[in-house]
Amino acid sequence: MNTHVRTALISTAGHCKVACGFCFRADRAHGFLDTATYTRTLSRLKEAGVEGVCLTGGEPTHHPQLRQLVRLAHQFGMSVSMVTSARTVAEVIALSQVAHLLANVTVSADSQGAMLLGRTTRTAASAVGTLRAISTETKVLHVTCWGLKDEECQDLADLVSAAGVEVQFSPVVLDERALRREGKSVQDYLVQHHLDADRLDRYFSLSDRYRAYLGELKALQFPPNGGERWPCRSAAAYVSADGSVRRCPYGRASVSVDAPRAAIRHFLTAPAQDRVRPDCAAICRPSAACEDRSASYTAPA
Repeated sequence: MNTHVRTALISTAGHCKVACGFCFRADRAHGFLDTATYTRTLSRLKEAGVEGVCLTGGEPTHHPQLRQLVRLAHQFGMSVSMVTSARTVAEVIALSQVAHLLANVTVSADSQGAMLLGRTTRTAASAVGTLRAISTETKVLHVTCWGLKDEECQDLADLVSAAGVEVQFSPVVLDERALRREGKSVQDYLVQHHLDADRLDRYFSLSDRYRAYLGELKALQFPPNGGERWPCRSAAAYVSADGSVRRCPYGRASVSVDAPRAAIRHFLTAPAQDRVRPDCAAICRPSAACEDRSASYTAPA
């Protein structure tokens, strides 16, 4: 199956102080994406038909040339969005300085149960505070959910209504190592996904894709009839801070932005070599459903 890559998730920084226990990032390191590598990346992505980029991290607001990164993408005719966990004064100031240049900003938050599981402090209220402070036209609150309670869902519904922001949800996705660390079975983990979805559905209009996505997560854990997992269907490439391009942060196949143009274009236009695994399920974006997943999924920061 050949999925056309339309967007690219770009890691602007290799590190993040939040360090979520369920973080999807597979290439954590120190250092920042340098502008020369980034410029070359934009050029090669544009040649391959990529139309927009999403700046992520680590934490993108820590990048010392963040404004330049945004402007360079515009110079290549690309739309720019951002996924961030910005909460501190310095982070929010950095975000506010480029917010008017961004097509949308997604601020990540965690439910109370997810905060305990991931050892984070990314509350929905603090995320909305960040969104209120910026001038981007499209503002999205993304909440990673685990162990939801009715009172928490009601508070969240009231918060979103008062702030006038969009809201997206995704379940916590744990790999086998994380499940062992938390002492949870795969069955208990999958049951919790459905319990949380049932609770969310009482307060928010979840799309049909949310339930379908939960079914996909189950199929990844237990492939039907013991069959192979499906090939990567992502419509978004991933670029690490060192300039390595993959179809997914967890992808084994990659190409460097320093490779010949033809090699990069072939990598982005040829059928993906990787197969979807539970590790990368949190960021898998099948092109056929990309627009219809907005109520259940977005790339985490």
